[in-house]
Amino acid sequence: MGSGAATANGDQPREPAGPEEPASAAGLEAPAPAAGPEEPAPVAGSAGPAGSAGESGAAVGSAGSGAAGESGAAVGSAGRGPTGGVPAKGLAGRRRAVPEPAPELDDAELRGALEAILLVVDEPVSELVLAQVLEQPAERIGPVLDEIAAGYTAAGHGFELRRAAGGWRLYTRPEYATYVERFVLDGQSVRLTQAALETLAVVAYKQPVTRSRISAIRGVNCDGVIRTLVSRGLVEECGTEPDSGAFLYRTTTMFLEKLGLNSVDDLPPLAPFLPDDVEELADATR
Repeated sequence: MGSGAATANGDQPREPAGPEEPASAAGLEAPAPAAGPEEPAPVAGSAGPAGSAGESGAAVGSAGSGAAGESGAAVGSAGRGPTGGVPAKGLAGRRRAVPEPAPELDDAELRGALEAILLVVDEPVSELVLAQVLEQPAERIGPVLDEIAAGYTAAGHGFELRRAAGGWRLYTRPEYATYVERFVLDGQSVRLTQAALETLAVVAYKQPVTRSRISAIRGVNCDGVIRTLVSRGLVEECGTEPDSGAFLYRTTTMFLEKLGLNSVDDLPPLAPFLPDDVEELADATR
């Protein structure tokens, strides 16, 4: 059979099918491509799609779609890490460190500490102040102080621990008041050294006089002795010397009271106690 012969059913032979061309009839459109997975919309201001899961979650959270997006937004806003350029601030960073409580002292150490403090106070000290200083509970201080006071009384000490003016302080016992009074009034007389007595005599008989003049008469430096006499209230400054500007010293009213004198004119004459060439010696030291 030739290629151009008719088939048995009388049909004309078909030409080989070529590539199908899209229809161009009016009103018909080309079929739309198959829908693929929808890509998330880029965040406003970003250069492209999110590059990590955290950034994708933040993008969805900013758009406000879905529970997963809301969760991602919450994490991104509450704890932004290094990817966002903002240092993370957790709850631990906002908590203040609680100082550890001081160790509790045993009864013997607490008793000794209280006695040491009570020996140096000059006014009654309250239980609260003692508790704060020792860093101990306030409810422990009162019973220990009561125990100390009872122990002093039972032992018959010459002093007692007593409550006074809202605090605690050591006091001498009333039965020993006469001895304390005798010590305060008579037994606490101030004794001067030999150097202080000599310096005081020079000031008394040569006043007003400078320290350099006193040192020249005694032959030794008298600065320390002068300071001692000033602190005792027996000598005082009384101006300056016109030529040198050095301080001048004289005796005080207390000096007269201690010696029972009305004025320095009542001092005994010094001549009987001086050598014959005292004036020459004095001129040589000037």
